[in-house]
Amino acid sequence: MTSETRGTSTSGVEVTGLTPHGVWLILDDEEHFLPFELFPWFKNAPASAIRRVERPSADHLWWPDVDVDLHVESIVDPRRYPLVAAPRE
Repeated sequence: MTSETRGTSTSGVEVTGLTPHGVWLILDDEEHFLPFELFPWFKNAPASAIRRVERPSADHLWWPDVDVDLHVESIVDPRRYPLVAAPRE
């Protein structure tokens, strides 16, 4: 007997908290912290813009109001992505 996957996966992405130091989010049932020193685009963004995150594909997150696209792996293991672009002024 084989098991079948029923329905669609509800795992996705959700911003669960904002602190003076960064953003907390749940990604595929795992909690991650995005410190502003590594993810500077969010530091001066309005909370409503940070909370509005979309997941166009399994390996891609998009914050349309901030115009930020991130590869999921850069959140899961940011040490593998040492270059950080400066936020727009």
